[in-house]
Amino acid sequence: MILGLTIILVLVLFLPFTVKIVERNLEVFLFIMGISAVIVSKVLDKELVFKALEDPLHITLAVIVAGLLFRWFQGPIEKGILGMSKAMPLRLFLALVVIFLGLISSLITAIIAAIVLVAVVSVLRLDRKSEIRLVILTCYSIGLGAVLTPIGEPLSTIATSKLNQDFFYLFRLLGTDIIIGVIVFGLLAAVMIKPKEKQDRLKANHDTESYVAILIRGFKVYLFVMALTFLGAGFEPFIEKYLLDLSPFVLYWINMISAVLDNATLTAAEISPTMDEPTIRAILLGLLISGGMLIPGNIPNIIAAGKLNIKSIEWARFAVPIGLIAMVAYFIVIVMAG
Repeated sequence: MILGLTIILVLVLFLPFTVKIVERNLEVFLFIMGISAVIVSKVLDKELVFKALEDPLHITLAVIVAGLLFRWFQGPIEKGILGMSKAMPLRLFLALVVIFLGLISSLITAIIAAIVLVAVVSVLRLDRKSEIRLVILTCYSIGLGAVLTPIGEPLSTIATSKLNQDFFYLFRLLGTDIIIGVIVFGLLAAVMIKPKEKQDRLKANHDTESYVAILIRGFKVYLFVMALTFLGAGFEPFIEKYLLDLSPFVLYWINMISAVLDNATLTAAEISPTMDEPTIRAILLGLLISGGMLIPGNIPNIIAAGKLNIKSIEWARFAVPIGLIAMVAYFIVIVMAG
């Protein structure tokens, strides 16, 4: 059993990063791997199937509703963004954008927050360097803030489900850490973004989404979370054998692989209800921070970089140093708390 789960884990961790056809069809691939994992672990039953069908409902509904609302009100939203940017100092506005999108992402989902971010960047018309810095700092903020509710992002959906906890559990567990982090990223935006005139800009792919595209995205989110529910249940024997006895500090740094691998997938593979809260906290914070370092690590990164045509090297040049500093800062917090 353990050998079979190990093979599945290796495939899950590395094929999406190395094989293009898997990357383009990630939801289907993870669904196949999830079914394989529960079969190998012999935990596939009617109760698990119903759970897998139920877990994605709330986040899928949130993604579709928020997507429709943004489509209907895209024009007024963009006019509002432009008006507010002219009504206050630009650096203050940028800081507020980072903080607001980070906090609201737990309600409108990280996916929609990233789409709003693209709209902000398109409207402001900054220079390319400033735009990239704004996108990265905001994606860090969104990646953190979205974890506060189970509808914010797949990571929080899976973590809440696997731990059999209520809607506000992650807010209670991580709320202080997350809110302070979001504010800090906002302050960094005010300090580190220095717009210049008459410079190259990002070329945004900012067309109005069709209703079909919104529904397809919702279906992909549903399938993705369902797949992660199966994966999480299937990997329980692997977690019990290899991860439960590891120090939270070790797990925190191991999770830097989230920089290149989707952190929701790693959450499904690592989190167990038998873990204590300091371990869960360390795992999640490690995944959330390192997920911002490179484009594949987090959903907001993928959406924003794709729509704004940001290159991987451009992202890494700024995001990796910021992420490493944040990792050290949060590690100190975890050590002091533990």
